Amino acid sequence: MKQMKLVFIFPENIVEEPVTYHLIADYGVRVNILRASINPGKQGRMVVELAGEEIQISQGLNYLEKVGVLVSPLAEEIRHLEDRCTSCTSCVPHCPTQALDVDRESWNVSFDPEKCIVCFSCLEVCIYQAMSVEEQLA
Repeated sequence: MKQMKLVFIFPENIVEEPVTYHLIADYGVRVNILRASINPGKQGRMVVELAGEEIQISQGLNYLEKVGVLVSPLAEEIRHLEDRCTSCTSCVPHCPTQALDVDRESWNVSFDPEKCIVCFSCLEVCIYQAMSVEEQLA
């Protein structure tokens, strides 16, 4: 099974179309919506994780291209800068996916990038700037 994180950009003319439904129902692709900003009648943006057989994902991506959805790889990732982190834990309750957690024995903050949905909540609350956004390398 293949998995990938992508960004979908919906032009205003198809923002209200059920494209995720078609990915699931017609192509058998598992769609996990990580973050979305959809405004009816205006452009929309979704960060998703797709999972399925390579042929299913390929056919689903071809469908998206045909209907006009722009698809690109998730180009940003959050990094935990441990040398700056004081483990104050102010970021932990703001992380919606529990990518940031605290070890109850050592009281050190840990970061699991696999759980991160790049929502930027941690950046907004960390006064030590121990979280940063970086471009992913291809």
